[in-house]
Amino acid sequence: MTTFEQAIKIAQALSDKLAQDIKVIEINDVTVLADYMVIATGRSSTQVKALADEVEYQLDELGIPVHHIEGHRSDSWILLDYVDIIVNVFNDEARKFYDLERLWQDGKEIDLTDIVD
Repeated sequence: MTTFEQAIKIAQALSDKLAQDIKVIEINDVTVLADYMVIATGRSSTQVKALADEVEYQLDELGIPVHHIEGHRSDSWILLDYVDIIVNVFNDEARKFYDLERLWQDGKEIDLTDIVD
């Protein structure tokens, strides 16, 4: 499974759990940090945790373990590091505050129209 396919799988897993405003941004031309940045919003602290857990579960089922997790005790932002893909799950307030889309605006946003609801 390519890194792009993994990023799409993550977006689908987030969509299945009703995440809002899901973005996949290709950043490999901008940084060596990762190939893709996935950003999504949960409506509550419970949903933020459920979204992160679902991504971790879905990728683990594919044999892709998470490398590192930050913020799992947080109720506003959880980061899942898959080395080539970084997944950020925010509540609405934290997402607006950190504004990662602006930070990675030089990356290429992937069109998810036919991929997520």
